[in-house]
Amino acid sequence: MTDSTTPYRVCVVCAGNICRSPIAEFVLRHRLEQAGLGDLVTVDSAGTGGWHAGQPADPRAVAALHHHGYDGSAHRARQFRREWFADVDLVLALDRENFAGLSTLARDDDTRAKVQLLRSYDPDVMAGDDTDVPDPYYGDDAAFVHVLLMIERAADGFVAAVRQEIELDVPGGEPSRQ
Repeated sequence: MTDSTTPYRVCVVCAGNICRSPIAEFVLRHRLEQAGLGDLVTVDSAGTGGWHAGQPADPRAVAALHHHGYDGSAHRARQFRREWFADVDLVLALDRENFAGLSTLARDDDTRAKVQLLRSYDPDVMAGDDTDVPDPYYGDDAAFVHVLLMIERAADGFVAAVRQEIELDVPGGEPSRQ
């Protein structure tokens, strides 16, 4: 947990950090800003693999974001590193495969507890449902829009959970990490 002067830090993770995780990064940032939490929570993204490191987001991801009012043009891919666990409060995996890889990368149970699936915040996802956000890389433009809409559905639950986490961390219950 961070202190009240340090933002709550979230890293969204998929495989290559050019499709799903950049979409989630920009959607979650936007929703946090809308909720008045933009100064209290930072969101970035990474991939479990490093083969796209330094590259921009997939043009189809940028186009889907743009058509829905987000700007993902500044994104550059990077690979998640084990040592980042010490600097983040929450790691959001986009599918079970990345969840497993991140859990293996974590050195202990406290660190593993930081890893969650993004779709676990979607109120429409029931126990036993598929919690993966599918990789749209080999799909068409519609696959990217589908992913964006899935992420948007999970975003409100995510923002509510983060708000609660911040309020629990601050005496008096008012969010204030500035």
